Amino acid sequence: MIEKRQFYIDGNWVDPAEARDLAVINPATEKPVAVISLGAAADVENAVAAANRAFDSWSGTSVAERASLLQRIIDIYERRSADMDEAIRLEMGAPADFVREQQTPAGTGHLQATLEALTSHRFERPSPRGGSVLRHEPIGVCGLITPWNWPINQIAAKVAPALAAGCTMVLKPSEIAPLSGLLFAEILDEAGCPAGVFNLVNGDGPGVGAAMSAHPDIDMMSFTGSTRAGVAVTQSAAPTVKRVALELGGKSPNLVFADADLETAVRFSLESCFSNTGQSCDAPTRLLVENSVYEQVVALAEKIAPETRVGDPAEPGGHIGPVISELQYERIQGHIERGVADGARLVAGGPGKPEGYETGYFVKPTVFADVTNQMSIARNEIFGPVLVMIPFETEEEAIQMANDTPYGLAAYIQTGEPERAGRVSRKLRAGSVYINGASPDWDVPFGGYKQSGNGREYGEFGLEDFLELKAITG
Repeated sequence: MIEKRQFYIDGNWVDPAEARDLAVINPATEKPVAVISLGAAADVENAVAAANRAFDSWSGTSVAERASLLQRIIDIYERRSADMDEAIRLEMGAPADFVREQQTPAGTGHLQATLEALTSHRFERPSPRGGSVLRHEPIGVCGLITPWNWPINQIAAKVAPALAAGCTMVLKPSEIAPLSGLLFAEILDEAGCPAGVFNLVNGDGPGVGAAMSAHPDIDMMSFTGSTRAGVAVTQSAAPTVKRVALELGGKSPNLVFADADLETAVRFSLESCFSNTGQSCDAPTRLLVENSVYEQVVALAEKIAPETRVGDPAEPGGHIGPVISELQYERIQGHIERGVADGARLVAGGPGKPEGYETGYFVKPTVFADVTNQMSIARNEIFGPVLVMIPFETEEEAIQMANDTPYGLAAYIQTGEPERAGRVSRKLRAGSVYINGASPDWDVPFGGYKQSGNGREYGEFGLEDFLELKAITG
């Protein structure tokens, strides 16, 4: 049993104001692997006070000083990458190979992209007509709340640019998957991050998240999670008129046109939807298919979907693992059962656990066909390995259907016609559009339209999220 009851505040590991133990459950075994403490408003108060005390000195550091810290963090992070692999595998049940190849490297990617953005950013420049100086300055003390599904990805995507901007911060990682965040705090401590610049308090939304959002001495909240929780953060932050940056849910469309390489498109669609056991906010979970090839695509999905294996996260291989918790498992089962009840055609998977996996929160990779865009399984973010297939007749109908969602995080296009790809991508209401299996680098902005949030993360765009703009005239 790993014991991690302390918080990282003002450069020290400190006991919580009041002991409230929480077990961290390995979703593959349903057994506790660690124990942490849940914080409360008093712990937030201590962390914010430390961040406030550190702000004047840290905000006055040079670009070279902040870049040096980021480079030290990168070096130590890479040295401890195996420890990060193990932390993420235990806390969220992500398979060992997937963690080593994608989850852990995401932290390095964000750190390096932020370092590049910092060293190239112009913090002062003349106004367009001259006569004034435009100056970027750190926004202040930042509250950072991160999710469990890509834990170190989102921690690095917030902490790195906040440090680079000259901000101080309080981080609340997910209480469900806190081990990677605690390890990251150890890395920053070893790198010599000045006391009070980075602080970590574990806790849940009502106990710590709400206290951070409402705190008058926090100047900005950066939140990644569900749309429901993002609304709560925004409401709590409103009385103090602090900046709120949100990266929220998605129900991303994936448009497959008849001129696409269909087998390649279907394989990409299934792999992208099922990757990370479907627990990605930008997963392409709505597969919209041109009607002339619809049954062909359904047949391909029925053939290819069973190739996605479910397996023990501790074992090597390209399989998927469990979902994060019993609560999440039950929610996904409810969505699958609702899809069957609503008359969708079950092409692969279905309710219940895969054979041989009675223990652990494992879900069958599931594909539904003959779905309408108004069905519950097409409207709601399931956050599990569930794909829905919907036919369309024309390009215009595909665009209308793709945009007919409260979300707008990502969209995907599969077509053999470059002109169509460009034309359609410009009409999709989403923060990111991926064409024919393309994937972005760490310096490409990430964020959404509509109820998928506001603001953009990654690279220079993430850095600018933590900066205020001042005009100095005369």
